[in-house]
Order: sequence, then structure tokens, then C-alpha cells
Amino acid sequence: MYLFLKNFLFSEMCFVNVTIPNMLRIIWMDGANVSITGCIAQSYLFVSSGTTECYFLTAMSYDRYLAICNPLHYNRIMGHTLQYFLVIFCWMLGFLLTLITLSLLVMLKFCGRNVIDHYFCDLAPFVTIACSDTSALEIDIFVLTIPMAAVPFVLIIVSYVSICVVILRMPSIGNRTKAFSTCSTHLMVVSMFYGAVLINYFTPIRGNSVTINKFISVMFTVVTPLFNPIVYSLRNQDMHTVICSYIQRKKRL
Repeated sequence: MYLFLKNFLFSEMCFVNVTIPNMLRIIWMDGANVSITGCIAQSYLFVSSGTTECYFLTAMSYDRYLAICNPLHYNRIMGHTLQYFLVIFCWMLGFLLTLITLSLLVMLKFCGRNVIDHYFCDLAPFVTIACSDTSALEIDIFVLTIPMAAVPFVLIIVSYVSICVVILRMPSIGNRTKAFSTCSTHLMVVSMFYGAVLINYFTPIRGNSVTINKFISVMFTVVTPLFNPIVYSLRNQDMHTVICSYIQRKKRL
């Protein structure tokens, strides 16, 4: 679990560093100039790191499924080989799938006053300011959302339905509480992240309000990464132990 969590948090650091510094510069300067190449690069890295996050959330849900539904076979199934395979698979698939979108972005033509009403170069603004035909890009965004977000989301739901069935069959209330506490943190993160992503990218780009698009983007680029460390820390027993020991030392002083 910690191997997947470390890689997930690293991908989230990449995800945040692609958007937040530029957002702060735009807010501070009340607007900023970005080259087309820089905008395309930011969009590619943003989508790639976000997709990688989706895959790591799926891997973490599978890990929880094995730990709760197949505890006796957990160490045999989730060995080092499978762990490192899943980590490499998540990183490679996240950055390779979006190469199709990157190639379509590079082919777009821009003319006139290219003003993006957003705080980073998301895919939707490209569609609104491009002079050339963007139908291929719009279809690509919708189609790739299925393997990049929808399929991982379905796999996570299936994993947690199976987990809930097993938990409800446990005779002891204490065992139910302990089993649920091991996956409740991950479920909270998945709900926040996927809720915003699916709403943002599964609706038609042309019909979306710019204000709504920006608000939803803030949810999964700023709010979710802000709460993730807090959620994982507060639900972690090791963190509880460290915080309690720190409070006790302060009281003694």
C-alpha cells in the first residue's frame, strides 16, 4: 500500500506543479503570456500526470481488495513482481495514452487574439480558440476519457462493492470497523477526485460554461491535492501515534 501511495503522491506533486505555479503567476500579474508550445506542453503534462493518478488510485483499490477479501493469499499474490509491474504500468500507460492527444494539439492552428479564460492550459480552452477543425480533438478527448478515467473508476467501484460485501458478512463489529478503516481514506480521495474529473471531461466541451469549467478544475487541481495529505495523515495510525507522543511531551514541558 505504501509503495502505491508514494508513487500516487509523487504523481500528484507533478500534477500540482504543472498547474499551480502558473496559476499563481497569472493571478499575481492579472494575466500572463504563454507561448503555444508552452501551453501544449503544460496541457500534455497535466493530462498525463492526472491519468497516472487515476491508475494509481485503481492499483490502490485492488491492493485493498486483496488485503480484505483475500488476506491469506495477499502476500503470495501481491508480491514484489506484481507491485513493481503495476507501478511501471501506471506510469507508462499514463504518459503513452496521452501522446495521441498531444499529436492532435500540435496539429491545431491558431490565429487572431488567442486569449484563454482559464488559469492553466486545459484541453477545453484549446477547442474554443483554435481556428482549425477541432472535431478530431473533441472525439479523442471523449473516447480517451473511457480508458483513462471511466474504466479505472468502474474497477474501483467493483473493488469496493466486493469489499463492502465481505465486510458486511463479518460477524464481529470490531472486525468490520477495522476493515472499513483501512479503505475509508482511499474511498474519500477517490470520491473527490473522480467526481470532479468525470463531470469536467464527460460533458460536451462546447456546451460547457467557462466559469463552471474553471470551478470544477479548481476542485481536482487545488482542493483535492490540498486535502489528500490531511486525509491520509489523519487516518494513519502511525501519524496518530506520533501526534499523541508529541502532545504528551509538550504537556510534560
